[in-house]
Amino acid sequence: METLRERKKQRTRDALLRSALELFAAQGYERTTVDEIAESVDVSQRTFFRYFASKEDVAFFVPRLTEAHFVAAVRGRPAEEAPLEALRRSVMDSWETIEEAVERYVPVELLMRTYKMIEATPILFAAHLRRQAETEEEISRIIAEREGVDPDSDPRPRLVVAVFGAVIRVTERQWSVRGDFSATAIRELTAAHLDQLGPALTGDWRQV
Repeated sequence: METLRERKKQRTRDALLRSALELFAAQGYERTTVDEIAESVDVSQRTFFRYFASKEDVAFFVPRLTEAHFVAAVRGRPAEEAPLEALRRSVMDSWETIEEAVERYVPVELLMRTYKMIEATPILFAAHLRRQAETEEEISRIIAEREGVDPDSDPRPRLVVAVFGAVIRVTERQWSVRGDFSATAIRELTAAHLDQLGPALTGDWRQV
């Protein structure tokens, strides 16, 4: 059973997290200092570093949660599903459940503004791309294991995950410039882009 001390620590961490993301979104990541974040919830800089290793650590706290949620969803898909279908269902189903998981820490709308802030901050965007590459490699190996192939000799797991990841990146970029930062909006945009994947790759673009 969770103790009073544990609940207090969790409240402090969550307050630091939310305040940091609000400050990042309002005034920019690089202009926000650790001291400002700590002062905004009336704790010391030392307390901040008990919970987060750096500003980057706090910026990616909730995105890490969503990544882990998606990876777990891929692992849980039925073995009979084709790889691309498993990925599609994983991301769509994740948006059905991720809202509740995220809301334990911050409003989903704040998560969406965080993604926009990451896109607009070169140092974070570079880290985001690196993280995406690491996640894609992990998922490639999950897909390879599901299909009983060796990803180091069979390129198909990495190819299908790379194509899928490209769709998600395009979706994130288009979503980040829109005014609707709801989970519903990004879910619908993701579905629309995935529906265009086949026609974009094999269709005749000149046909009206």
